[in-house]
Amino acid sequence: MNLSEKAEKGSQRFRLIKLCIFFSGLSVFAQLYLFQPLLPTVAEYFKTTAGDSSLLVSSSTIGMAAGLLFFAFKADSYSRKNLMTFSLISSALLTIISAWMPSLSLLIATGVLKGFVVSGVSAVALAYLTEEVHTSVVALAISMYLSGNTIGGMSGRIMATILAGEFGWRNAVLIIGVESLILGIIFWKFFPQSQFFHPQKIDYSLKIKQMGHFFTDPYMLRLYFIAALLMGTFVSVYNYLTFRLEDQPFSLSHFVIAFIFLMYIFGVFGTMITSRLTKKFSRHFILKGSVLFMMSGTVLLLSENIYVVIFGLGLFTLAFFAAHTMASQMTALHAKQGKSSATSIYWLFYYFGSSILGTGTGYILHAFSWTIFITVLLFSVGVSFILATRNQDLKDIKTI
Repeated sequence: MNLSEKAEKGSQRFRLIKLCIFFSGLSVFAQLYLFQPLLPTVAEYFKTTAGDSSLLVSSSTIGMAAGLLFFAFKADSYSRKNLMTFSLISSALLTIISAWMPSLSLLIATGVLKGFVVSGVSAVALAYLTEEVHTSVVALAISMYLSGNTIGGMSGRIMATILAGEFGWRNAVLIIGVESLILGIIFWKFFPQSQFFHPQKIDYSLKIKQMGHFFTDPYMLRLYFIAALLMGTFVSVYNYLTFRLEDQPFSLSHFVIAFIFLMYIFGVFGTMITSRLTKKFSRHFILKGSVLFMMSGTVLLLSENIYVVIFGLGLFTLAFFAAHTMASQMTALHAKQGKSSATSIYWLFYYFGSSILGTGTGYILHAFSWTIFITVLLFSVGVSFILATRNQDLKDIKTI
């Protein structure tokens, strides 16, 4: 492989890669979480509980987890661009179709399928960038993809809330689906084909052996459970905070609540801050500190003062993304062999945590109170902190 032929900064190929990879992240996460701010509206429409309506979010993340497990074995059998294009366009079509689903159960089933197909993007995006982009700018390309993820998640939630308030939740879903389809078509037209990857047969026995090894590695298992617990907590807050803000003592309108999701901007800051802090502190130390800050932000969500709640949500969001960035990096760095297997398992736990805890806490909120709900989340974050303290610093362990 001639590194000089890889996409370099300033080249037309790099500009197209950077733009299209940003659009892919924008589309995936706008679709994945578009129902999150609509849960109170959908719950009222279908005459159901917060926990039942949360299955609209959990169904997509369960599908995502299942898809990532599938693509952990099959991704290298397909063209990178073709797989990502298929994922973007088919998921957009499913989002459009879901605008006409007559029942909650059909809407949930469509969400599972959408999560499965859209996982094709997440399964190969980072691999494509490391293969096709010059090492001097690969970090920049990856940051564009992650920024697309974050901004997509944020804008999808804000747009869904505003559009649903003005045109109804079904039209909101339809509009976001059409926009995602347009992004998918742009991606298909302009995203460069791989030059340094060709589809290949997969050694399934090797993949299974690698995964089995990581499942028996205590260091990796702790990171996996940290990912599950923190993501489950994060999704729980954003799932049900809308219910809290619509109710007493806040009684906020849908338009005001929409801009609460601007707190996602702090997620970008969280990712950026960790990259600077790693020059001065160990990743293990940063992970523990991030989890502690996340716990502090969670406590502030108990307040009945809207400004304290907003500050707490900002701190909570920044800390979550910082912790997630560190945990995912530590997973990849610890695995000297079978990196794709190690990271696939990480994402599997990440999305299963989102699905299981994200839905389970909804039933807790419905049965008890906001205080009990937050107490359960604090317990989850506390367990994550204990797991983080059990892992040694990466510098002091023998890598696999």
